[in-house]
Formats: sequence, C-alpha cells, structure tokens
Amino acid sequence: MSGDPSVVLLVDDEAHILSALTRSLRREGFELLTAQSPAEALQVLETRRVDLVVSDQKMPGASGIDLLREVARRHPTTPRVLLTGWPEEIPASELAASGVDAVLPKPWDDASLKQTLRGLLAGGALAS
Repeated sequence: MSGDPSVVLLVDDEAHILSALTRSLRREGFELLTAQSPAEALQVLETRRVDLVVSDQKMPGASGIDLLREVARRHPTTPRVLLTGWPEEIPASELAASGVDAVLPKPWDDASLKQTLRGLLAGGALAS
C-alpha cells in the first residue's frame, strides 16, 4: 500500500449516521468514502480501491447483508462489517453465509468500532 491511507467505505441510507461515523473515524488516518445506498456503494467499488466496507443492515432496496454478500463475491479479500440495531433479527445461518467479518451494534461504541476496523485492516480475523 506504499504509505497510502486505508480506504474505508461507509454505507448507510441516513445522512446523519454517515456524518456520525465520519466524525468517529476522522482521526484514524483512513480515507473515508460514503454511500447512501447499496447501489451507490457498488458504484464506488467499481471506480475506487476500497480496503474495508462498513454497512448498515436496514436500507431500502437491499439489506446490508445483501450488499456485503455482493462485495464478498466481487472483492473477496475486502473485509466487511455489518452495523445493525437489530442483530437478533438476522438468522445465524444467513449471517454465516454472508461472509461478514464482524457485526457491530447500532448505536456503536467508538472504541469498539475503531478497534474492529484497525484489526480487520491489519489482517486479523475477528469474531462477530
């Protein structure tokens, strides 16, 4: 990566959540990209190098799991993090099949979010 910052794509249909995530992560040295829909996220992935994707679960059009499953198909080495306020609503089998690397609650804890992203970007596998 020759000293370039890690590129993190944040996906959520709510602008205020994207702003809060950006505020939480702005001092981490990442280049932060945002998308307000799964379709917009896939367009970003076609044109930009992305080192990690963080996606909300509940969005119009497609779920975060749907998006992250497609990211895994197209970019299998890109770590994927799911943010959800309702983790109990996602069947364990669906989560396992999605290839999600980590699941974080919404609202998130800033320290846990940063630790999870740093760990995944460093190549560490994390339990969800």
